[in-house]
Amino acid sequence: MIWPDIPKNQIGALLALLLFALFGEALPAMVEGGAAWWEPLRNTALSGVLFLGAHLLHAISSARLTRRRKGRRPVPKVALDLLRLALFAAATLASLSLFFRQDLSGILTGSGLLLAVLGFAIRNVVADTFSGLALGLEAPFRIGDWVAIDGLAQGRVQEIGWRSTRLITRDSTHVILPNSQISRQRITNYSAPRPEYRDHAELTLPATLPVAEARTLITEALVSAETIATGKSPEVQVAMFGPQGITYRVKYWVPQHDREMACRNEVFSRIDAALREKGISLKPLVEGTA
Repeated sequence: MIWPDIPKNQIGALLALLLFALFGEALPAMVEGGAAWWEPLRNTALSGVLFLGAHLLHAISSARLTRRRKGRRPVPKVALDLLRLALFAAATLASLSLFFRQDLSGILTGSGLLLAVLGFAIRNVVADTFSGLALGLEAPFRIGDWVAIDGLAQGRVQEIGWRSTRLITRDSTHVILPNSQISRQRITNYSAPRPEYRDHAELTLPATLPVAEARTLITEALVSAETIATGKSPEVQVAMFGPQGITYRVKYWVPQHDREMACRNEVFSRIDAALREKGISLKPLVEGTA
């Protein structure tokens, strides 16, 4: 049930204003000269009904749309903000129509030039706002996700606003990006559809070391690793034969993006220690992402 979440006093105020606008004409007549004030009072009451109705309709819609259901993504906050804006804009136009005794088409026509001038003046703001709306509806990332935006920044999403999105990097630096710039770039989300992902390291070992022995040595070195994701065994592949030896690609799972550096450091350290213990020379490690 969503009605118990709506304050009863707001529903009561809405009904009281509606009853006054429909049946309250006799009340001002009881006061000397009050009849002349009936129309402004009635329009004020109807305007209150419109705005209260818009507020209650938004509250009811938000309560229903934000209810978590298994297997369904929650409605983005920006979509609820857009609904609120549309409802209150409609209430404002209807109220102006009541007070100025014009239909809505006349009001919209009269304000068209003003809106055009205003839109040109704030075109960058409008571009950011519509881009923010598109990001909110499409939801390529959510608050708390680790993302990389090509050419701009990489970090965890802290806030998604109408005009800008805030990221916090691994160095605890805050980055504020206009939504219009984000919408034009490729976005890599490291937290979706699941937080873990696979990273890899490459190393070149002497060709005199058999491939099977090298695979066993590297795999055993990473068995007791503490930072990489548990339950998923590392994978060792032969990447290339070359004049310097055999290049191996070691793939492992990172539990979440903020642990990437810790995982890479432990993987490199354990492989290096195991190879040195066997007296095997290690070529420089080259990291990458699979």
